[in-house]
Amino acid sequence: MKIAILDDYQDCVRQLDCFRLLQGHDVKVFHNTVRGTGQLAARLASFDALVLIRERTVLTRALLEKLPALKLISQTGKVSGHIDVAAATEQGIAIVEGVGDPTAPAELTWALIMAAARHLPQYTAHLKAGRWQTVSETPQYNRIGTVLKGRTLGIWSYGKIGRLVAGYGKAFGMRVLVWGRDASCAAAANDGVEVAASKQAFFEQADIVSLHLRLLDATRAIVTAEDLAHMKPTAMLVNTSRAELIGAGVLEAALKQGRPGSAALDVFETEPLTPDAPLLGMDNVVATPHLGYVEKDGYELYLTAAFQNIVDFANGTPHNVLNPEVLV
Repeated sequence: MKIAILDDYQDCVRQLDCFRLLQGHDVKVFHNTVRGTGQLAARLASFDALVLIRERTVLTRALLEKLPALKLISQTGKVSGHIDVAAATEQGIAIVEGVGDPTAPAELTWALIMAAARHLPQYTAHLKAGRWQTVSETPQYNRIGTVLKGRTLGIWSYGKIGRLVAGYGKAFGMRVLVWGRDASCAAAANDGVEVAASKQAFFEQADIVSLHLRLLDATRAIVTAEDLAHMKPTAMLVNTSRAELIGAGVLEAALKQGRPGSAALDVFETEPLTPDAPLLGMDNVVATPHLGYVEKDGYELYLTAAFQNIVDFANGTPHNVLNPEVLV
């Protein structure tokens, strides 16, 4: 098969052990991202199969209709709203899904919390510029950091990742407070984790709010300006899930108003994020370039499954097909 692997920003896929699974196939790896439908159609028109690294490229109906050769989309992990599944099915394009693991995003969440609580990125940047123990040249942001012990960690959604982050919080001596759907709160209570009395209480009491919801129609913009206004001026909002969980422009405005006082972010509405993005210019924001799942063990796990799904499909024994009706 003629296979395109999209959006390998760091040119690391060819170095993975699992890449050998595609021996014998015609494989092209793309390291840069293009956005327009016309550009993507021109790039991908000749390929039989696409490998998507998470949701870095969105496959719309307009694009899929311009890809007549396409037979297979192999998704790393699960499909999450970035593929028009109905359009793919109508075009006879099979979609195969893989597996995931919560460890890397949970650890990245905790690394961001610790780094932001102690202002490590800011201190490091100023140290390299010759300024000793400086967080910011703006007095209101030039504050010393805080420890985590004794503070309240708020976790919105107690799923696989949220459960791990809750465990890290307990290990650091934090009070852990959960909010989410009834099933999420019930799971937390069953584990002996405190559940907030209300959403308002959750935002008011938490020193750190960490979001761990999936992006669905029901959760898009679920975090409102009113929610953030209930946070303490000393509190931190952490988002390693999806930027669209927060209303457009809401977080930036809230940070300027001082509630919450800071943010630690791994996800953004437009990715890759441009250097002139307003959030990157804020001294009370620690940002990383969507690294939650970008880690060697995780890549091997995700891409082994994605490549094996292609091999199985090419051999006439497809597995893990999201839309099996196309195989009839």
